Amino acid sequence: MGFVVPHWLLAVVVFISALLVAYQFAGRMLDWIRFQSIGTRDYIAEKLQLMMVDIAPEKILVIQFSISFGLGGVVFLLCLPNVAVGICFGIMMTAVGWFLPKPIVDYFYQKRVTRFVEQMVDGLGLMSNGMRSGLSVMQAMGLVTQEMPNPIQQEFGLIISQNKLGVSLEEAFVNLSKRVLADEVEMFVTSVNILKETGGNLAETFDTIATLIRERIKVENKIKALTAQAFWQGIILLCVPPFMGAVLAITDPEMMKPMFTSILGIIAIAGVVVLEVVAFFVIRKITKIDV
Repeated sequence: MGFVVPHWLLAVVVFISALLVAYQFAGRMLDWIRFQSIGTRDYIAEKLQLMMVDIAPEKILVIQFSISFGLGGVVFLLCLPNVAVGICFGIMMTAVGWFLPKPIVDYFYQKRVTRFVEQMVDGLGLMSNGMRSGLSVMQAMGLVTQEMPNPIQQEFGLIISQNKLGVSLEEAFVNLSKRVLADEVEMFVTSVNILKETGGNLAETFDTIATLIRERIKVENKIKALTAQAFWQGIILLCVPPFMGAVLAITDPEMMKPMFTSILGIIAIAGVVVLEVVAFFVIRKITKIDV
């Protein structure tokens, strides 16, 4: 009869090994944690400021921790009385909750940029008509802030406010291109700044830019319509594994029980989750075409 290693001894060995590895890479781990916390916090704060949302960085960090550990704690409680499964899925969802705010903020920022670009078609047309009637660039922008909603109202209003405080019009337009990261905005800012230095008909330039933006939006919408089918087919395929798992868990819980109670089952579920996430980003990358 062979020698059987006690479970407590194996746990002690694993714990000591983890401590040694943590001690060896403590500096790198602390740098990584600092980057993921402070760096992510500053990134979110910067994006929120670009969207005219003023939140203290300290509050952002508190919100990050609340979402992360709150989501992990809820999942842990739902998995009780199986503590091992609760810890595994709790840690997994804590990590997901920690990285979740950044893509959400990116989504809302990109949505704002898209809305601004769409509003530029009407806004530039309004500015063109105003300049033909004898208004200056600033007066025409003031007309846009009076007649159109956010976000173009906020952005053009900020340009007017900066100019009143002594910032040159060229610099104010450059600040706009830094706040709203879009090729159309960059084209608009470059055109205005060049024509103000060299001279030219700004009204005709605004009409030309508005036409180009309108045609570009048409092409982008057509591409989205053509790629939507492939994207949603991929999303439906990604929904099949969790749907089948839920059906089997309801119809035959005894058969699915090892998936949540054994180490091999937990590893399999974790592998499925990782593959699902990777597949989502691959599908998104394939079906996204830049114009």
